Amino acid sequence: MADVWQECMDFGVEVVKQAGQVIREALQKDISVMEKSSPVDLVTETDQRVEQLIISSIKEKFPTHSFIGEESVAAGAPSVLTDHPTWIIDPIDGTTNFVHRFPFVSVSVGFTVKKEIEFGIVYSCVEDKMYTARRGCGAFCNGEPIRVSSQQDISQSLVLTEMGFKENPEHFKTMLGNVHAILTIPVHGIRCPGSAAVNMCLVACGSADAYYHMGIHCWDMAGGAVIVSEAGGVIVDISGGPFDLMSRRLIVASSRKIAERIVKEINQFEVGRDDAG
Repeated sequence: MADVWQECMDFGVEVVKQAGQVIREALQKDISVMEKSSPVDLVTETDQRVEQLIISSIKEKFPTHSFIGEESVAAGAPSVLTDHPTWIIDPIDGTTNFVHRFPFVSVSVGFTVKKEIEFGIVYSCVEDKMYTARRGCGAFCNGEPIRVSSQQDISQSLVLTEMGFKENPEHFKTMLGNVHAILTIPVHGIRCPGSAAVNMCLVACGSADAYYHMGIHCWDMAGGAVIVSEAGGVIVDISGGPFDLMSRRLIVASSRKIAERIVKEINQFEVGRDDAG
């Protein structure tokens, strides 16, 4: 019997490669930038073009499948996860990086069945690194197996997060306070590469030991979540409870001990849910 989800994954990888080529070509040209909700929430013509390429290609091959795409949601489409086979797409994860030609720019695709992530694809297209994982089958970068670090001690860890302007001054203060709390454990350092999907893959391949974030979206997390899990990592909610794809927050780490220490150190702020309303 044919493995239909593997067929989906193989096709997805090919489409994501095409998307990465479009992004690399766009980086050689003038980039037209627009704003979404604020002067720091950016979108480009390439974001929209790449999402259209991915969705139209997949729809032609799998016409009964559902989609949640960052730009589609921005244009008013619903962000609701159902039991249907669903492709969750971030056409350019790291749009600000793309605008500034900072090299951590990725295409992220997660595929869910009955609300469970079946496989993930993250293509860091400037680096030409294709991260893939299927549930129960391990995680890979350019076809080679990857594994999280063996680190158990947060004081020996490199931690990833993202920092940006927040209109709510209390949220802004909490975000900066959390960075202070982690740095003064102390850890080896904090880095902010600018792409949530890449951050998760850096933990998955052992280049970093943890990543935490509040305020991201399901399309930022869906591809990387299964890659981290299949690489032997831990993925939990900011509260320490089970990871919820629609919750807009997560901690990933090389070990549960490190994840639990981050839970203990950081304070939460309200970010809402992707499936609210």
